[in-house]
Amino acid sequence: MAEYRNPMGNSDEPRLLRALGSLNWIGAAINRIGSGGEASMEATLRFIVESAIKVAPGTSAVIYAYDAAAGAFDPDSRVSAGEGTAQAARDVPRPEGLGMRAIRQRRAVLSYEEADLQIHPENARARAAACFPLIVADEPQGALYVYLYQERPFTQLELLMLENFVNLAAMAIYHPRRVASVERDLARKQEELNRLQRAGMLISSHLRLEETLEAILQMALEVTNAQYGIFRLVDRERRRLVTRAIAGENLHPRTEALPLDESSIMGWVALHRQPVLIRDLRAEPWAEIYYPFDAEIEMPSELAVPLVSASGRLEGVLNLESPLVGAFTEEDSHLLQALATQAVIAIQDVRLLDALQEVVPILLAQPRQEVFAHLVGLAGELLNAAASAIWQAEGDELVLQAANAGYRHGERLPLAGSLAGQAVLTNAPVTADDMASDPRFHRPDLARAQGWNRALVVPIAGREEGRPWGAFSVYSAGAEPGRFAESEWDAKVLTFLAHYASLAAQNEARQAELRAARERQAVAETFAAVGDLAANLLHRLNNKVGSIPVRVEGIQDKSAAAVAADPYLAANLAEIERSAAEAMEVVRDNVAHLYPLRLGPVSVADCAREALAAARLPATLAVRLEGLEELPPVQGAHKSLAMVFVNLLENAREAMQGRGSLAVEGAREEGQVLVSVSDSGPGIPPAQQDGLFEASYPERPARNGRLGFGLWWVKTWMVRMGGSVAVESDGAHGTTFRLRLPVAEEG
Repeated sequence: MAEYRNPMGNSDEPRLLRALGSLNWIGAAINRIGSGGEASMEATLRFIVESAIKVAPGTSAVIYAYDAAAGAFDPDSRVSAGEGTAQAARDVPRPEGLGMRAIRQRRAVLSYEEADLQIHPENARARAAACFPLIVADEPQGALYVYLYQERPFTQLELLMLENFVNLAAMAIYHPRRVASVERDLARKQEELNRLQRAGMLISSHLRLEETLEAILQMALEVTNAQYGIFRLVDRERRRLVTRAIAGENLHPRTEALPLDESSIMGWVALHRQPVLIRDLRAEPWAEIYYPFDAEIEMPSELAVPLVSASGRLEGVLNLESPLVGAFTEEDSHLLQALATQAVIAIQDVRLLDALQEVVPILLAQPRQEVFAHLVGLAGELLNAAASAIWQAEGDELVLQAANAGYRHGERLPLAGSLAGQAVLTNAPVTADDMASDPRFHRPDLARAQGWNRALVVPIAGREEGRPWGAFSVYSAGAEPGRFAESEWDAKVLTFLAHYASLAAQNEARQAELRAARERQAVAETFAAVGDLAANLLHRLNNKVGSIPVRVEGIQDKSAAAVAADPYLAANLAEIERSAAEAMEVVRDNVAHLYPLRLGPVSVADCAREALAAARLPATLAVRLEGLEELPPVQGAHKSLAMVFVNLLENAREAMQGRGSLAVEGAREEGQVLVSVSDSGPGIPPAQQDGLFEASYPERPARNGRLGFGLWWVKTWMVRMGGSVAVESDGAHGTTFRLRLPVAEEG
């Protein structure tokens, strides 16, 4: 192997070894520089300049840090070592000196190679100077000046070793600066987070929408240091942006509603659902669509963000402006978007609270259908739904109770296999994203015609545990983004509204029960009083009419010969006696209904058979009894219930003029017995049905000696037995009377 020889000579080896040792120490020192920052950096730079003068004997070294933002060296950053440097502390780099040329050209500059440059006057004793730019990632960090006091140039070894110190010096400045920058960013982010948290607390502390919007706008100005702002919300028709809040001093703002199109910047933001940061509004394309916030103030900078809910609903646009060019940064945009997310939640919460507060007085004062109509309207407004509907479960079907588009009142759909039916059967929310092709939606033609594409259905709770009362559904339309399935808020809102629908149904049921109870109490009290009168009347009639047969018998005994000789007299006396006896029987039968009822278990089937026998229906009437034998005993009075059936059967016979079909059917429903009496007659017009059970209703005269109150008696007996009666007829295809009675308690 050939012998290695140092081309620089053995005399340079100790200096080279010392330089390498210094480089190792400097590298380790740089790695230790942390948030302790400037002191550690200065110590490291001082060691670098001290090491630099050792590798180049007869020199002094100075390092200045460079401020890129100011485009100049920082005089206070000076670190030096070597002879004469303390006295030359005023050697601040000149704008056109060695340092600035090294920075601009990104290379080392040697004074004896630059004929047009002179060494700094504060270092007049120096015979040569070398300036090395301190560069990291092409960003200048500073400069290392080395002044030579001998009449010679720098050797190649000296320049090579100084180059290594240069790289470490650049890192020694860059590293603590970077750490400080990161710490500043973290502190700023923490402050921004604190601001957003304060914003959330401030926003959530307001109960009215107007107050909430004002709080949001004020917080937006604070987190971005903006000077002016305006808040516009989408109107109910979703066609325009309406001004709801303004902030800024000495303003004459323009507050006209803006269309949701590209004719204004806020309209563009709303239409495209994208934030915009505009450094100069005088530039295209913004200059053409800029809508001045205040015609008297020039505001070249603008920042606007859309407010979009999780379900894709556009709530509005928040717009900030400044009279300074480039007033907003990307960080401001991110901050405003984070605030916008909180703002959307707050706006939705306030709207929901306002809506629920609006429902409460309606719930207490309006009938069920009015409440339902209001709720479906609120559902569309709060959830951006094209239509909404409330369904009630009846047997194996759902019956429409209220809707604001598309459906017809009373429309029915199957419980099994439908979206609304699935919500009822599973007692859980159900969603759909393609209604026109979803087999669970029973009306694909309606979905296509209305443009419905997404659906959300929640169950409406019943009064008792078990199957829900019905379902509340909403449908969205158009290309507006958002899916009900992705928004828990939508399901929560609709569940709230469904709860109020349940309360409306329960309230009406309780009101009906209360009215029925009051009616039963009034009837009982009336019949108690009338019963006393009837008993007194019967007693007096019995005394008066009962004396007639006695007197007839007296005449027959005392004038037997005359009666026997006069057939006419005998016949009239016999008729008088018979009529008096029948009159007493009629009075007793009719007055008996006025006495208090003794309620107990009664067989519906027995009462119906007894009524059929008493009604004496002609053979031309086909009568069918179904489901009566399987019914449990009801709480009632046997004779009264039988008379109910007699009246209904005789009414049916007359309506059908003795020809047709008649059905009496029974079924059990949740603690009650339902009995339907249906005929095939001409029906009862709906306009006449409301007063059908009134005592003053035009009725046929008394038949067979009974009072001619007819259906009034039917309703009265049913109420006294704790039941009810209702009529159903379209006025053309027969009539059905539905009787409801409570099941008798087992004991």
